[in-house]
Amino acid sequence: MLQVSKCLPAGQGLATSLLKRSASVELDWDVRQKSRFAATDSQGRDLAIFLPRGQAVRGGDVLVAEDGSLIRVLAAPQKVLHITACAEHGSPFDLMRAAYHLGNRHVPIELQPDHLKIEPDHVLADMLRSMHMTVTEAELPFEPEGGAYGGHVTNDGHSHHHGHAHGHEHHHGHGH
Repeated sequence: MLQVSKCLPAGQGLATSLLKRSASVELDWDVRQKSRFAATDSQGRDLAIFLPRGQAVRGGDVLVAEDGSLIRVLAAPQKVLHITACAEHGSPFDLMRAAYHLGNRHVPIELQPDHLKIEPDHVLADMLRSMHMTVTEAELPFEPEGGAYGGHVTNDGHSHHHGHAHGHEHHHGHGH
């Protein structure tokens, strides 16, 4: 079992020729967002991955094993919902609106200029179709937006109610 405790985002600083010769490992998003998991690379080696907590692994990252060997991470195709604006009467703005509604539900979402991807969810699919979006099931690599998921996951119960002031002033007669 090969121990891996280092991840180089996008393989920064490594020579392309070095990476071409290295092993690879195909991981779906569920696994890539964990900091501790087991996997088998393209050379058949069993890997035990222990990364700093909260570090999500992305396609194109490079894992460094304890023996110094490099393992390229590939985003494995997985079941996703592929969302596009209606080809006939849709506009890019529809995609923006869909992203806003999905973001409000805090689901991991991959943003692309011409489409969105989310994990399969029939309730969200129905909501999107009711907004006249085209939603198709597909098997594709899934790379959700960083931001809230990119290593700054806070589970400290921050309330999301700031900015929602509801006027509670009480009007009393002036005869006091």
